[in-house]
Amino acid sequence: MLLSRQRRELRRPESGVDRAQSLPGAPPVDKPAGAAEALVAVGRISGIFGVKGWVRVYSYTDPPGNILDYGPWLLGDGHQGSYAVLDGSVHGRGIVARLAGIDDRDQARTLIGAMVSVPRARFARAAQGEYYCSDLIGLRVRNGDGMVLGDVQDIMATGANDVLVIQGERRRLVPFLTGTVVRSIDLAARTMDVEWDVDF
Repeated sequence: MLLSRQRRELRRPESGVDRAQSLPGAPPVDKPAGAAEALVAVGRISGIFGVKGWVRVYSYTDPPGNILDYGPWLLGDGHQGSYAVLDGSVHGRGIVARLAGIDDRDQARTLIGAMVSVPRARFARAAQGEYYCSDLIGLRVRNGDGMVLGDVQDIMATGANDVLVIQGERRRLVPFLTGTVVRSIDLAARTMDVEWDVDF
């Protein structure tokens, strides 16, 4: 079962909880000793807004405004730094936000394209047979003949069912239907086996 795409898997912290804290009551996530803290993308900086350093953000959370409750944001998988979210709101079909230390358009412009991430530890552990979309991104996909179709690049919500976007020698759209199309998932090995003709 696919729990949800990143749009739906992030829950809003309870009122009064510091935005930098983990979700209340969330169980710990297994992580190898000494491993770097895993990050999950919750959005990306898509542009600038105004002249005072505000940025436009494309949010992966549902509703989109939930991303504002997950500060501080780690940009560019953390290598661009950690930024406290000072203010923000839903604006049209996206989000606008003011980040600490970003005070003008020139500074904001340097952040365009940066992924917005939060620690993986903020997610509750998935039950057996359930998967977060963020865990499936990057899996190597093989069909029943052992042919590698490519890697999971994205997951699209279509209403009827979610669809895997697999990028290999070409782009393929494969429905995420466990048992019929998706035969097995091995997160440790980072592989997914599907029943899908290589010519589709």
